[in-house]
Amino acid sequence: MNLKNVNLSFIIAVTANLLFTVFEAVYAVIANSVSLLGDAGHNLCDVLGLLLAWGATYLASKKANDLYSYGYRRTTILAAIINSIILVFAALYIAFESFEKFLSPSPVGEIAMMIVAGIGIVVNAGTAMLFVKGRKSDLNLRGAFLHLAYDALISAGVVVAAIIIYFTGWLWIDPMVGLLIVFVILAGTWGLLRDSVSLILDAVPQGIDRGAVHRFLQEITGVSQVHDLHIWAMSTYENCLTAHLVMPENTLWDSEDGYAAIGSSLKERFNIHHVTLQIEKDLECTNPDCD
Repeated sequence: MNLKNVNLSFIIAVTANLLFTVFEAVYAVIANSVSLLGDAGHNLCDVLGLLLAWGATYLASKKANDLYSYGYRRTTILAAIINSIILVFAALYIAFESFEKFLSPSPVGEIAMMIVAGIGIVVNAGTAMLFVKGRKSDLNLRGAFLHLAYDALISAGVVVAAIIIYFTGWLWIDPMVGLLIVFVILAGTWGLLRDSVSLILDAVPQGIDRGAVHRFLQEITGVSQVHDLHIWAMSTYENCLTAHLVMPENTLWDSEDGYAAIGSSLKERFNIHHVTLQIEKDLECTNPDCD
């Protein structure tokens, strides 16, 4: 992860979305549009979420110390969880405003809705593209990407609602689109929340097959048994492994160069960055995790 490029992406995304949020909120009041106001509210959540993700990314780059021996890498996992929760509350807010508008429909400024929401599509989709690459390997950046991508979707929904209302006069379209947007946000946020909670509980990170890792270690020359194998996430982009390898005979692997070769293979094949291996000479293992 290139921290300099990530910081630049966050600076652009935060600045663009903060300016647009103020602009959109003003015109939402002028146009009397709940879907436009909901979009502005979600944009504000975007700014807060981006700042949170940015702060976590910065802290993750800080060096370890005597108190925090792993540094602050796990703040990226906390940021991903909080971002998913923010998305859920944003969806609930839009749902509340939409239900109110269903009960008390009122005229909206369709032209203003179209123009402002159209600008929103450009701003949000453009800034989301800044994180499209990083989202694949970093859950924290995935949270930032989802914030922006969903806002682009919300803006597109507002444009569609404005066009339909303009030609039909159906005021209920505005809150209906708001509820459809809520459904899409909640459906997409579930995956982020699930993965974030799994990481904070030290589950095996998504994309890593524990069985395949076990087989890889078991097939190392001289290894007779593998036990106490643990794989967890240090951050949203770094994974750790510890394991006990039973090696009755001294082998080439039982050396500094051997450890380095194993670590290199685990990183390349399984995206595991920090490896701790303990060698045991016992011919028999009573641990239930042994083969």
